[in-house]
Amino acid sequence: MSKFSVKFKKGQILSVFMGVVVAYAITAIIFIGTALALTYTSLSEGALPGIVMVACVISVMVAGFDAARKADTRGWLWGMAAGLIYAIIFIIIIMFSSGNMAFDTRKFMLLGLSIVGGGVGGAIGINFKK
Repeated sequence: MSKFSVKFKKGQILSVFMGVVVAYAITAIIFIGTALALTYTSLSEGALPGIVMVACVISVMVAGFDAARKADTRGWLWGMAAGLIYAIIFIIIIMFSSGNMAFDTRKFMLLGLSIVGGGVGGAIGINFKK
C-alpha cells in the first residue's frame, strides 16, 4: 500500500458532510447576526467582504474539526476535504445569486482560506477523538 493512501473508517465520508452541514449552520447564524447589525447599527456595508471571509474561515475550521474527529490519521486531510466541499458549494451559491460566473480573486481567496482553515481545524480535531 502506498505511503499516502488513506484508509476509510466507516462513516468518515458522512462525518465530512455532517461537518459541512454544521459549518453552514454556523455561517447562517453569523450572516443573520450581520444582517441585524447592518439594520440596527451604523455598521457599513463595506465591512461585508471581511465579515464573509471571517465567517467562512470560522465555519470551515469547525467543519474540519468535526470531520477529523472520527478519522484515525491525517485529520488535516479530512479537514481540507471538508473545507474544499464547503468552498465549492459556497462559490456556486455566490455565482448563481450574483449572476457573476467569473472566478475572481475573492473566490480564489475564499477557496484557499477554506482549504487552509479546514486543514487547521482537522489538525486540531484529530486530537479530540469521540
